[in-house]
Amino acid sequence: MKKSLGIIGVGAFGAFAIPHLAPYFDLHVYDSTRDLAPLAEQYNVTVETLEGVCNCDMIVLAVPVPVLESVAKQVAPHVKPGQLVMDVASVKVIPADILQSTMPEGVDVIGLHPLFGPKSGRDGIKGLNISVCNIRGDRAAHVIHFLKDALALNVIETTPEEHDREMAYSQALTHIIARAVVALDIPPIKQSTKTYALLRDMIDMISHDSDELFRAIQKYNPYATETKDAFFEAVRQIEDRLGA
Repeated sequence: MKKSLGIIGVGAFGAFAIPHLAPYFDLHVYDSTRDLAPLAEQYNVTVETLEGVCNCDMIVLAVPVPVLESVAKQVAPHVKPGQLVMDVASVKVIPADILQSTMPEGVDVIGLHPLFGPKSGRDGIKGLNISVCNIRGDRAAHVIHFLKDALALNVIETTPEEHDREMAYSQALTHIIARAVVALDIPPIKQSTKTYALLRDMIDMISHDSDELFRAIQKYNPYATETKDAFFEAVRQIEDRLGA
């Protein structure tokens, strides 16, 4: 029998994940703000109440970071020892602390961060990166095995702190650069260099991300402010040298 997997929060990423997970699990989904009937019919998944989803063997919290604690507190009374709760937030220190403090003893906790989304994974997810933080319990090896062998993802085992330190550069900083270039409102360029084309590719990949995600990356990564300030100081130094 397939293990049951519940997804709480079916936004852009939750909807994107469903067809990749449906072949392997008995999927149950819940979202308080969205009509899930079309997705349920298309992928043969079960629409549940919050309490119903919490009966699944494994539960994925695919909700924005600002509401994660509230949702976790709603989930906590309904889960039992032996279940596995995971999150897929783009930051990991704060979600790890939230799930550690809210989930009952005996409930395993793993933090995931798929380093891709509907845009970057539109042509398939094989070989793409996913970070895995084992927070509590001994199920991480089984999750990693599934991610590698079934989904063919490149798994990066890390800690929440190490994850957020690196993401302050590879995600928070790149999003700032992309937003700044978009704000320039650059006209169409015919005489494009290879480096400019790569910059445009990065901007195109990020430009569809929501303002909510951008704010979460900047606000809830404890190392993002330090990286942002260092970047703007580096820009000021370059400006001073050019002026001289």
